[in-house]
Amino acid sequence: MKKEKLVILDSHALIHRAYHAVPPLTSPKGENVGAVYGFASILMRVIKELKPDYILAAFDSAGPTFRHKEFEMYKANRPEVDIDLVNQFDLVKEIVTAFGIPVLAKTGFEADDIVGTVVERLKNKKDLEKIIVTGDMDTLQLIDNDTIKVYTLRKGVTDTVIYDEASVKERFEGLMPDQMIDYKGLKGDPSDNIPGVPGVGEKTAISLLQNYKNLEELYQNLDKDKKIKPPLKEKLAKFKNQAFLSRQLATISRDAPVEFGLKESKLVIDAEKVKNVFNRFGFRSLVNRLDGLLGKVESVSEVQGQLLASVEDDLKDYLDRKIFSQKIYELEKKLTPVLRKIEQRGFLVDIKVLNNLSRKIAQELVQIKIKVKELSGEDFNLNSTQELGRIIFEKLNLGVGSKIKKTKKGAFSTAFEELEKLKGAHPIIPLMLRWRELSKLQSTYVEALPRLVSPADGRIHTSFKQLGAVTGRLASENPNLQNIPTKGAYGTEIRTAFVAPPGFLILAVDYSQIELRVAAAMSGDEKMIETFKRGEDIHTRTAAEVFNVEPAEVTKEMRREAKSLNFGILYGMGPKSFAQSTGLGLAEAKEFFQKYRDNFPGLILFMEDMKRLGRSRGYVETLWGRRRYLDDLKSPNPMLRASAERMAINMPVQGTATGDVVKAAMVELDGQFSQADDIAMILQVHDEIVFEVKNASVNKYAPVIKKIMENIIDLPVPLVVEMEVGPNWGELKKL
Repeated sequence: MKKEKLVILDSHALIHRAYHAVPPLTSPKGENVGAVYGFASILMRVIKELKPDYILAAFDSAGPTFRHKEFEMYKANRPEVDIDLVNQFDLVKEIVTAFGIPVLAKTGFEADDIVGTVVERLKNKKDLEKIIVTGDMDTLQLIDNDTIKVYTLRKGVTDTVIYDEASVKERFEGLMPDQMIDYKGLKGDPSDNIPGVPGVGEKTAISLLQNYKNLEELYQNLDKDKKIKPPLKEKLAKFKNQAFLSRQLATISRDAPVEFGLKESKLVIDAEKVKNVFNRFGFRSLVNRLDGLLGKVESVSEVQGQLLASVEDDLKDYLDRKIFSQKIYELEKKLTPVLRKIEQRGFLVDIKVLNNLSRKIAQELVQIKIKVKELSGEDFNLNSTQELGRIIFEKLNLGVGSKIKKTKKGAFSTAFEELEKLKGAHPIIPLMLRWRELSKLQSTYVEALPRLVSPADGRIHTSFKQLGAVTGRLASENPNLQNIPTKGAYGTEIRTAFVAPPGFLILAVDYSQIELRVAAAMSGDEKMIETFKRGEDIHTRTAAEVFNVEPAEVTKEMRREAKSLNFGILYGMGPKSFAQSTGLGLAEAKEFFQKYRDNFPGLILFMEDMKRLGRSRGYVETLWGRRRYLDDLKSPNPMLRASAERMAINMPVQGTATGDVVKAAMVELDGQFSQADDIAMILQVHDEIVFEVKNASVNKYAPVIKKIMENIIDLPVPLVVEMEVGPNWGELKKL
């Protein structure tokens, strides 16, 4: 028997998330409605994706809650809520009411408590699936693997994830949903001013609760457990009462005095009422989306059609919110079916290659473990950062006088970049760096990829997030094929597992230095433009200018430093970061920067213009009108402001290059080859497009691809593509 489905909206958390994710919008009456729009978008997505039979909306009530009586400082560190946000809560209730959704609230209780009460009262209805929709992870404690799940937002208002018992265990390394309150009892929650135990962070809290089910068990065994280090024992003992209080504050009430009926929460949408309220707020794109909510999906083709419609809805949102120009909207609209074709085609994988590689890596890991044991004088868990820190910094005493960063708890960090600083200090360091590199390759790629190969066709079918990055760049997930290593230990060997089918070859085509070419075009820097027009290597030319030598005299080291500077400038790198990345002294790095500024004044002026325009307009944009809103350009916080300034410089360039240009090329190429059976686009990786081409057709299609990609946009500098071909993705040769 098919279960019915109830959705409970944690409205307060959703409104807050929407407010911070959506650019400012005003209604025809001049009301601020950005949060209202974001909430309505989330609600429509939830109805479309989850198809609930029933729906309820829980809201906070004004004034203190029972938690304030238990702990006066509860939520005391939160800044005063923006009046623009406060004014939108009642407007959101207009949306909820128009959809016919009952509103639940009770003085003295938070929306979480209302949600907890609803699921508790309905817990015995096993034929009813309960899904909590929220903007945070506070309600994970309510999950019951049979009937209660949590649908939450990862970032923005479109990136979502559903948590059940298994995904909670995966996210929190084995912890169960009912341990989430003990987890917060130890770790605390700064956003709600729940103190927890000072000095206990996520890793420590998880580690303790992996061994003990709850706080009671932990404290019963605290004195006896020799694995818990004395300083941590002291903290836990000293702040025992605070840990239990924190758990109490984090525990969602399940007995709030609210009344509701399942029958009254049956979802029946009155389209006219909803359209009227959308029109009142000026949400034209949402009016257009509404009809899509009212039908039922009954076939695979209809499901695929609905997925396309869902993306189309998001694209209309972006157009309506002026994140997209009309040109970008039309481009993205054409791209959607192209991406679906690539996903369905997939990339053929030779699992034997990965299995052989797995055995090879496992053997090397065993040898590393043996050597590390010999050098350290003891057998320890190489994956434990605490154990490794004890060996390196206490037993071997390697951190003395070094510039190793410390963790928040005051211990020396064992992060990869910190260990690299100790590379020459002891032979154990390069072994641990190699262990980290190989372990990551083994778990992330070599062992994981075979499990993702479809048994139906032997291919991996990634999913593209068309709106996954604010720059417009495509993102890939399940699995992320854009992150397959290109260099390093076994990186190339992993790529050799991605193969062409019999009678075909892999053809990889990528834009050469596209971001720098776009930067030259957008900035109008004369020296950069002339360099590209002459067909010179931009890094060699930069080195020649900065080092004041002829291009023929530029060494590999000079070019490497110039390359780091060219790309670093676009990503907002300063002299200090440049010094760290190249090994130069700070004074020498500053001299490099000044010479660069002197030689490429057009680019430097462009960068300053982007920051200035971003501050005055509130956004920056690509050549074709893809926008990024940057409120933090006016932030009083220097770190936030500096970060926003880097984004203001980088986004127009990267967005134009790997967002607009590459996507336009994909659309054009798909149109060119849509009827061909001897070529198929199978992957996109930033500035690279990968094809599967019949052996005999490579020479026929290569010049066509080259012409399309190099002429997709009219710039004052030439775009250049480089082509490689081979039997697999790891063994390609220049065409």
